[in-house]
Amino acid sequence: MAMHSLDNYDDFDISKFEHTELDRLGMPQGIVMRHRPGHFQHLFSTSAYAAGYYVYLWAEVLDADAFAAFKESGDVLNPEVAEKARKFIYSAGNTAPPDELYRSFRGRDPEIQFMLEKKGLV
Repeated sequence: MAMHSLDNYDDFDISKFEHTELDRLGMPQGIVMRHRPGHFQHLFSTSAYAAGYYVYLWAEVLDADAFAAFKESGDVLNPEVAEKARKFIYSAGNTAPPDELYRSFRGRDPEIQFMLEKKGLV
């Protein structure tokens, strides 16, 4: 994030920046960087990847909301909830629009709250 807070990128030297920033953080010499700035270029090069990444986030919302149905039942292995998930999510295919199928399973639209809780954001 420090790189994104710079005001001026004239004569920017990424290698020098990395070295300076790691020194500032007190990074031990024995720990190598596994995720260099270049590894994230695909996030910023086109809007196509950003749109695709949004799909992953939406999948996390659905995952957390669906699991909440099991937790709310008091039994994460609840066979009735599992049967509804099988019927309306896993085996329904394209028999109806996906949003309608999810509403049939959950009785409502998915809520973001459960994903935020899972990530420790609320």
